[in-house]
Amino acid sequence: MSRLFSYLLVFYSYFLVSNSSNIKENYVAPLFIFGDSLYDAGNNNYLKSANNKANFPPYGETFFKYPTGRFSDGRIIPDFIAGYLNLPLILPYLQPGHQEHKYGVNFASGGAGALVQTFQGSAIDLNTQLNNFKNVKKHLSKKIGDTKTKALLSKAIYLFSIGTNDYASPFLSNSTILHHYTNQQYVGIVIGNLTNVVKEIYKNGGRKFGFMKLLDLSFVPSSRALEQTNRSPMGFKEQATILVQLHNKALPKVFKGLKKELRGFKYSIFDLYTSASERINNPSKYGFKETKTACCGSGPFRGIGQCGITKDYELCDNPSEYLFFDGSHPTEKSNKQIAKLMWSGNPKVISPYNLKTLLEA
Repeated sequence: MSRLFSYLLVFYSYFLVSNSSNIKENYVAPLFIFGDSLYDAGNNNYLKSANNKANFPPYGETFFKYPTGRFSDGRIIPDFIAGYLNLPLILPYLQPGHQEHKYGVNFASGGAGALVQTFQGSAIDLNTQLNNFKNVKKHLSKKIGDTKTKALLSKAIYLFSIGTNDYASPFLSNSTILHHYTNQQYVGIVIGNLTNVVKEIYKNGGRKFGFMKLLDLSFVPSSRALEQTNRSPMGFKEQATILVQLHNKALPKVFKGLKKELRGFKYSIFDLYTSASERINNPSKYGFKETKTACCGSGPFRGIGQCGITKDYELCDNPSEYLFFDGSHPTEKSNKQIAKLMWSGNPKVISPYNLKTLLEA
């Protein structure tokens, strides 16, 4: 990425923040964001080694009219959650000159996993994101003092989108890690790493956490394309689906136990698996025309190659008609619907709290 592009991106982000109609000093609570490409607001822009970036057109075209590094045509889920919290857009941790942390920080990185070895070298893993959070806490303590920092961190919401890459990477990177564990053991390691990070955030003052169950990897256009062209890694569709289902089943049990262990610990878990399934199987009910083919990409289901880079990529006329913008990531419209369910959805899709009631708990 050129130096000029970096300067333009920094300027544009601060323009958005300083001119956002959502900004008020009586904001509800700060928002700290951890995870992968579903939540990455541009951290990967600043990684020299990362190939997994979205800092070029047509990403960002719907809302920003400019690529910001978000893996969508517009806003991502945390952007909408920030709006519900009366916050401006939450800036990436790695963005140069980003020193205003009272609204929260986005630590997420496209390709990241709960495990350090997941796409190692091309993403910011969850443990590193945790260390970055600790650095922010130190900065806040120096700036506003320990007492105010403790109060700020205790009322904040901590959002997580993590795990998908841990279950995809062994197949996509030809790793042998799954040969050494049963499916149950591997899922236990992934969730164990996530749990350790949550406990560390709790030790540093965090009390309210939001998680998501994982999307079935066979749903996404890239997986459909690989299968249709007979390029799907052996066992990917079947075993990755089993891993995701085991993860989704274990997650509520683990955090129910954590609630008993940690005084004041509160959480919500959003059922992305079911919500995505409903939209894929009933497009018109949710205002979509196409839920299996991506808006941007090439090959079958527009799931081959990277949107905007592949020489022969295609781009749809209206992203709002599509569930997926590229081979793996939702459109802004999809993200908006999911964020609304996370904020105020009923117990069938998010429990034991939605984010709105989590704030009041």
